[in-house]
Amino acid sequence: MILLAPMEGLLDHMLRDTLTRVGGVDRCVSEFIRITDRLLPRRVFTRIVPELLHGGRTRAGVPVRAQLLGSDPQCLAENAARLAELDPEGIDLNFGCPAKTVNRHRGGAVLLDEPELVGEIVAAVRRAVPAHLPVSAKMRLGNEDRGRMLDCARAIEAAGASELVVHGRTKRDGYKPPAYWDQIGVLREAVGINVVANGEVWTVEDALRCLEESGCTSLMLGRGMVADPGLALAVRAALGRSQGNGQDATALPWSDVIPLMEGFFAQVRRNVATRHQAGRLKQWLHYLRRHYPEAEETHQRVRTINAPDVMAMTLFGRTLDPVAPPDADLDADFDEQQDSDSLIAA
Repeated sequence: MILLAPMEGLLDHMLRDTLTRVGGVDRCVSEFIRITDRLLPRRVFTRIVPELLHGGRTRAGVPVRAQLLGSDPQCLAENAARLAELDPEGIDLNFGCPAKTVNRHRGGAVLLDEPELVGEIVAAVRRAVPAHLPVSAKMRLGNEDRGRMLDCARAIEAAGASELVVHGRTKRDGYKPPAYWDQIGVLREAVGINVVANGEVWTVEDALRCLEESGCTSLMLGRGMVADPGLALAVRAALGRSQGNGQDATALPWSDVIPLMEGFFAQVRRNVATRHQAGRLKQWLHYLRRHYPEAEETHQRVRTINAPDVMAMTLFGRTLDPVAPPDADLDADFDEQQDSDSLIAA
């Protein structure tokens, strides 16, 4: 199984839509919905996870699991119950975000110092939602160190989670290589639920080594798939897994990435404030440079462009009218989106 991770401010519903059209992804996880001290209205959930308005799936049919972040078990449970009314594919709980602003407010990876609380959160959410609705969690190897990683993983399992995604670094490690895939294996051996390996997977070779060292059979891709939209398909091909169409996956050529960027930018033009539109496409180009030499040249051509009309004309030869972008009929329910300048790999 291959999962697609969220990245706040970049890998949101618009890029999820784009990347899942390429293929190879079994399930996505949304950006976190921050839960503090109140019951959120339904429109907040559908704004951040608009796929909830489409049966909880991207337009390619890939299910999206909505993710909650917070530290109050009761408040999380109440919001999870409201979210469950929208029929999500499942509910995921974030114990992995390393962002300082999140951690300062007692959310994300900082909770890994409190395995008892982690367990209480998972148990409260599990009790609050229907039995058929999966509850999963994502964690790192720890906050400052790995001293309580086993306690946290076991608490998550004991509380009723059916799946655990593990990013193979502590919060202190941040995103600095390497990711310690062997330590994901230690956690996998300590629990009986499915463990998904995550962290520092940029290539097919990385994916194969990650699965081998962790002993996992499931993988979550994040920045690697943003840099190489064909990565999930390529990993599947390397593992000998059929896509059901009898075709083997090959490297996605740059000529196929250009229409992906155009479709993505059409959605950005409709859903993002004008002053941020060009920046959103440049963010993606920044990652694409890692895999495609052509992206470097493209990035250099547009790096000083901030006007979205000029950006669209330069890259695609047309302005991509924000009132009526391509696939406008399919985008009808994707209007209200969270505007964010941050870029946090959750």
